[in-house]
Amino acid sequence: MPKIADIEDTPNPNAVKFTLHEPLTWGISHSYENAIQAQDDALASTLFDIEHVSNVFYVDRWLTVTQDGGADWPELVRLIAVPLRAAPAAAAQSAASVFAARTAIADLDVEDQERLEHINVLLDAQIRPYLKSDGGDLHVVGLAGNQLSVHYQGACGTCPSSISGTLKGIENLVRTIEPDIEVVAV
Repeated sequence: MPKIADIEDTPNPNAVKFTLHEPLTWGISHSYENAIQAQDDALASTLFDIEHVSNVFYVDRWLTVTQDGGADWPELVRLIAVPLRAAPAAAAQSAASVFAARTAIADLDVEDQERLEHINVLLDAQIRPYLKSDGGDLHVVGLAGNQLSVHYQGACGTCPSSISGTLKGIENLVRTIEPDIEVVAV
């Protein structure tokens, strides 16, 4: 059972990040924007049963919960801690299955898979660590020609700066290897 190591505010005032001693997953992120999406995930489903929880995102040793703005954070944190402490720690997974889960985008030809691989390496090195430290992440959901589609997760999903400044920063960075790329948030 994961023990809570730290609880941190994020740049999004409606999101809090829980850092754990044991991992919930091994590199595979779980992001839910509502209870219906979370129905097959025991932890996320239990968290959505808590009034005011509007988004659940977790990967590895941390979980971010976003609320609808109507709850008192100290009280909500206490409620979230109960199912979080009861959740099972992650079982070991192979590195190959983690890699496959992170890079699987259907119907890309070999050239676009290589382009996407280079983009993901860049995002892993220079963007995702910062988003994760703020309780969020981003998932590449598509590459069509010169348009890269990304989906923000966790605290970043509802943070106003993720759609403006952060998105432009990501686009500028990716343009160092793909000069004509346009990055869009979906």
